[in-house]
Amino acid sequence: MIFMKKDNIDALFERLTDEFDLQEPNENHRKRFLQKLKQQQDSGNTKTFYNWKPLLSIAASIVLLVSLFVFTTENSQAADLASVSPEMQKTQDFFTLTINEELKKLNAEKNPATEHLIEDALKQIAQLESDYQKLMTDLAESGNDQRVIHAMISNFQNRIDILNTVLEQIENVKQVKNNTYENSTTI
Repeated sequence: MIFMKKDNIDALFERLTDEFDLQEPNENHRKRFLQKLKQQQDSGNTKTFYNWKPLLSIAASIVLLVSLFVFTTENSQAADLASVSPEMQKTQDFFTLTINEELKKLNAEKNPATEHLIEDALKQIAQLESDYQKLMTDLAESGNDQRVIHAMISNFQNRIDILNTVLEQIENVKQVKNNTYENSTTI
């Protein structure tokens, strides 16, 4: 097949040999071309295109600075478990690691049969994350109130429970599919 392409290209070049423009341009061709271009620019006949790149980069920089300002302002008003004590930092790290591992497992199980279960679970996790953000603000305002700390830990536990429940449901779906497949093949 490679030889056919090469033969086709060779045949094309042989066929077009007499049609190639091999003549050199006249002397001062470049000079005349540049003069005509300059005349057009001087007469204003050319359309000028505005370069948006500098403005877009400035706008992006402004958006970045504003978002950093908002983020740092929110962080100064919110506190997480790690800010309470070293033990709470370990607790937060444990929950965060566990949740991330469970999310990886959940995403690995994604297929058309489980997609609805996974999307629903992710919506619930997002809601709990939103609630956790509010609890962080409450913790900062309450001065490390034990009730808020307990609510934050419960929030982490609820996320893990949701993920575990969905993973169990996915396993059940797999077993039902396998049983259905085995029954259909043995009949």
